[in-house]
Amino acid sequence: GAELTIDGIRIEVQLTPGTEAPSEMNFYFPDYRAVCMAENCAATLHNVYTPRGAEIRDALGWSRYINEALESFIDRIDVAFASHHWPRWGTSDIEAWLVGQRDVYRYLHDETMRMANHGMTALEIAEEMVLPPAIGDEFFNRDYYGTVNHNVKAVYQRYLGWFDANPATLHPLPPVAAAAKLVEYMGGAEAILQRARGDFEAGEYRWVAQVVNHVVFADPTNMAARFLQADALEQLGYQSESGPWRSFYLTGAQELRNGTPSVPGLRNASKIDVLRAMTPEMVLDNCGVKLNGPAAVAESVRLTFDISFMSPTGSAGSAGPTGTAGSAAAELVTLVSYRVHVANGVLSYGTRRRGPADAEIRTTVESLVKLASVATTLDLELAPESTSGFSLTGSRGKFEQFLSLLDQFDLFFAIIEP
Repeated sequence: GAELTIDGIRIEVQLTPGTEAPSEMNFYFPDYRAVCMAENCAATLHNVYTPRGAEIRDALGWSRYINEALESFIDRIDVAFASHHWPRWGTSDIEAWLVGQRDVYRYLHDETMRMANHGMTALEIAEEMVLPPAIGDEFFNRDYYGTVNHNVKAVYQRYLGWFDANPATLHPLPPVAAAAKLVEYMGGAEAILQRARGDFEAGEYRWVAQVVNHVVFADPTNMAARFLQADALEQLGYQSESGPWRSFYLTGAQELRNGTPSVPGLRNASKIDVLRAMTPEMVLDNCGVKLNGPAAVAESVRLTFDISFMSPTGSAGSAGPTGTAGSAAAELVTLVSYRVHVANGVLSYGTRRRGPADAEIRTTVESLVKLASVATTLDLELAPESTSGFSLTGSRGKFEQFLSLLDQFDLFFAIIEP
């Protein structure tokens, strides 16, 4: 309900945290009788859980906030628009849209939990769930992006997690070991493929993709299995109403035929622009994720650093490159300093200092991000001609040991084979 005036435009803000994004909001423009529904409403069913991977969204809260927007704005708007798709004009069309979007997320939430309380599992509920025609037949609620099946599983997982209470699924064999045993139990790869080809001809594409994947995991070099599963995945992709589902199916088929893509050099450059905007705490947390815990434990690593994060502007993060002409370490402003520990395969940090540190480091967010991502070297950062402001006092070897323990993550990885 807060009202801001930005460049002479009055904007009324409706905060909607935890809906399409953790920090989300809608905007009402009173002088134009217009409301922006951000990404909370679209011309399609959205994802409660996005298949690319993210925190599961709150379908119940999402529905409530759309209802709040409906009650707050419907009597004073002539047009509603969003971050994607086209605007909607007139009270009746706007109200039908908002009501339909409100009800689809509420129905998915409440029906999933109703059936879960009857003891049904996520897979069972997803197979049974059908939207009422008044909701599901609306063009803007169709599965063009998110899907009913996928969203049901997301609602279930948000409340009940991955375990379906069946002890047989409590501690199953991992995929490769299970695949080898299943192939053995079913009489070998050729016996499976013979039956799977018959199922393919009968149009049982979901089953073919599922059962032949065991053969691929048991023996990724079995090209007959790879090609048959690829054929099944392509058929599933062609039939998918959802764009993301189609993309996953067809990408899987492509990888079965051609292998996992490899793009050397893309690993580091693709993320530096994003990572340089992080806070110092985010950078240290990122280093903690990248720290190879087993390797650090095997080497009995115990390291202590005092790291001071610097900025030429005093901002929370480094908004851009600091190595511009005329910049120097003396001009940098200290943002925050932390005592960083590496022990027991864990990186931790805080403000309590006890005993000497192995090294004292002054760095910008960008410099540490580049070092942790192997986008630069310690030699370059410490060179006399460097203008990054990076400095190190104490044991260089200890800091180099720390950097050597940080894993690097490739952009691509296998999704259809071990």
